Amino acid sequence: MPNSSANLKKHGSQLNHSLIEGINVLQGLASFERPVGCRELARFLELDTTRVNRLLRTLDFIGLVRKNDDRKYVTGPAMLVLAAQGLCASGVTTKAIKPLEELRKYGLVVAMGVLWHDKVTYLYHSLPDMGEESPLGRLGYFPATECGTGISLLSDLEDDEVRVLYQDRDIPGFPEGVESLLTALNQYRKQGYVKMQTHYKTHLPHHSVTIAVNVKGNMHSAIALSGWIPEEATDELVTLLKNKAKEIE
Repeated sequence: MPNSSANLKKHGSQLNHSLIEGINVLQGLASFERPVGCRELARFLELDTTRVNRLLRTLDFIGLVRKNDDRKYVTGPAMLVLAAQGLCASGVTTKAIKPLEELRKYGLVVAMGVLWHDKVTYLYHSLPDMGEESPLGRLGYFPATECGTGISLLSDLEDDEVRVLYQDRDIPGFPEGVESLLTALNQYRKQGYVKMQTHYKTHLPHHSVTIAVNVKGNMHSAIALSGWIPEEATDELVTLLKNKAKEIE
């Protein structure tokens, strides 16, 4: 994943690129819901196969991935340990659950997402009629530009970072290119929240509206409400989300 000059200046030039590649390989593997071979993963990540193979063997050695009987890779037990420790350390389980649960009474989709590169992963995702199913870790990996939480989190990045992130790539939801995305992000920055139509087929009804705001502090994420939202309810729901974000922070 390329880095902007501003980002390199912020973190310094003496970065461990082997570590960066190893984490990208681990995250790439985790985005699959099935075992993956080395060659397929290398193509997916656009990395050299020999390099990916060496990194996978290293990750296997420390338990973050494991190879099955078909010589394909899945995430290992150490990955679950890190995930559990990360949730605990971030405060998701102690600070976020109660405010998010309180939002469910409005009969809308309630979500909390985090951004990595150009994708969003939902830590919490609750449907109005979900029943007994847990909303934690229920959904995986979605294009950031096609969901309200992703757009909200992208609006926190500098324009230069967004340009590098989508350099020479198609942008889901923004066929005109990165400048049209930047125009939208600038509008949302000035507005102080995101309101957009979203219709991701796996979990939102057609023509749903999403309202999203960012959660600052250590738990940098975005929370959102999605569904049928009349225009006159916008201000009330934005205020509600901002108050819940402060509770979580």
